[in-house]
Amino acid sequence: MAVDPCSFSSPNECICTKISWFVNVDFETHILDCNVDLQFSVKKDGITRLTLDTSDLNIKSVHNQATKEKLSFKLGEKHKAFGTPLHIDLPDGLKSGSTVTLSISYQTSSTASAIQWLKPEQTSGKKHPYLFTQCQAIHARSIIPCQDSPGVKAKYEAEVSVPKGLVALMSAATNGEASDSNDVNRSVFKFKQEVAIPSYLIAMVVGALESRQVGPRSRVWSEKEMVEECALEFAEVETMISTAESLVGEYVWGQYDLLILPPSFPYGGMENPCLTFVTPTLLAGDRSLTGVVAHEISHSWTGNLVTNRTWEHFWLNEGFTVFLERKIIGRMHGEQMRQFGFIGGWKTLNDSVTKFGEDSPLTQLVVSLKDSDPDDAFSSVPYEKGSCFLFYLEQLVGGPEVFEPFFRKYIEEHKYKTATTDEWKAFLMDYFKDKADVLESVDWDAWLYKPGMPPVNMIERYDSTLADACTKLCQRWIKASPEDLATFSSKDIEGFSSAQIIEFLAQLLYHTAGNPLPLSHIEAMENAYNFSSKKNSEIRFRWLRLSIRSNCKDSFQHTVNFLLEQGRMKFTRPLYEELFKCKDAKELAIETFTANQSFYHPICSSMVAKDLKLH
Repeated sequence: MAVDPCSFSSPNECICTKISWFVNVDFETHILDCNVDLQFSVKKDGITRLTLDTSDLNIKSVHNQATKEKLSFKLGEKHKAFGTPLHIDLPDGLKSGSTVTLSISYQTSSTASAIQWLKPEQTSGKKHPYLFTQCQAIHARSIIPCQDSPGVKAKYEAEVSVPKGLVALMSAATNGEASDSNDVNRSVFKFKQEVAIPSYLIAMVVGALESRQVGPRSRVWSEKEMVEECALEFAEVETMISTAESLVGEYVWGQYDLLILPPSFPYGGMENPCLTFVTPTLLAGDRSLTGVVAHEISHSWTGNLVTNRTWEHFWLNEGFTVFLERKIIGRMHGEQMRQFGFIGGWKTLNDSVTKFGEDSPLTQLVVSLKDSDPDDAFSSVPYEKGSCFLFYLEQLVGGPEVFEPFFRKYIEEHKYKTATTDEWKAFLMDYFKDKADVLESVDWDAWLYKPGMPPVNMIERYDSTLADACTKLCQRWIKASPEDLATFSSKDIEGFSSAQIIEFLAQLLYHTAGNPLPLSHIEAMENAYNFSSKKNSEIRFRWLRLSIRSNCKDSFQHTVNFLLEQGRMKFTRPLYEELFKCKDAKELAIETFTANQSFYHPICSSMVAKDLKLH
């Protein structure tokens, strides 16, 4: 098994196969009081020491579960990104093929990086506290001592004790609820995940939650104040799952529920098995942003079922998932809509390449993470460059009718396993051995290992039908003289879908990166289209970026309001960066973040602080 540069563990010697986790949630101290049983399969004779990943855990004791023998342990030197190795002396005489189960008693830190604790006033209901976890990429080690690598998959079960009146949910099937025998004021929720998963997919939420049925295998969960709105917004879940099954095979996880989190959730979605976490910024009122759900559903195959072995091959998770997500959208809304998604993705990719720099190694598909925090490498590159590469290969070998059977076969052959880029490429070359001459024309090195934009200008290959009207309107604005501004009106975008408005604004951002629109243009655009009043978060985000670039002071407070309504990194980081780069708004950016840092999830807070040069 490949060594994971982001983990202290050695799963090639001893690998975890099952986790049994017992958790007491303390909202007063912001601590999880835990016992965990870790079952290991021994891979090598004579192993005497096991090393686990931890981060700010208070380890109390370690025992051999079978004999109750107390085992010696010590914590190693703390690493700035990877936490602290936990070295455990194993029982004597372990043989390859045997199993050993360790029982570890410990507490988390009140500042565990995987957890966000919310006060009642930070929730919709304002009455009860709330917590949720986010373990991707390497934050599971802050709540469980484990082999915190995507290359290690284990089944898990859990019992979670919470104050009565609150509900606990996990990335697993619910397995019962009972009163806590140790405290009549608490309830215990039980869970079981029968499909082996990597540690980053272990997830937990506790809050005053309610649910509504939205499909034969799906419920939507949220605080009761939002639950009806959420049920309406995500009513197409079953259609998306069924469409994915027609492309890549059976959905193996049983239940597919959605949890709509409080606004500080730092991502659009997180593909936790059985319980996808999504941001409330998807609530547009017209289902126009539910493509994120198609993305998270796709992860049920690409990522969760077939997993990148290390974070250096993250594109195998995300590039494949974007590719499958757009296949689903294409089946539901037409091929032009699928290719329209790739056009938008190309601009998003260009943004990331511009931000990192064309020569940055972080713009490669396969990256090196030696001594590096995977969160620092996070961007749209693995998503968009990866899916773009798959689109290119699909065209090269003969189109969807040829490539889709390969894609399904790859999933089938690798399900429940992990993969590297070389293994995927070898499978592709073997599957298409009759097209070896065609595949030899691919510049594999440039696509996979060179920085910058792809070696093929894919934007020229996409069906631009839905984008043409956006391009035409964008060019009108860019070329408009002061006298032309009166010719624009709401009729310009009367027939546009939300996706086309987003594309129009994305094009303006792309073309004005180094040459902002005059302030008079921004004011005329607001008068014509009233973008400031839009509920759609993707439209608001792009409009605010465009306005800040043009030093539109009226937009500064609107931007601050948006930054304090939600903590999704896709929005917060670029908006803080735009304010920071604007001479008249730089201090406002720093003051706003400093005063409201506790609103954001620890991952988001850390990244924004770096963006604002506060670290």
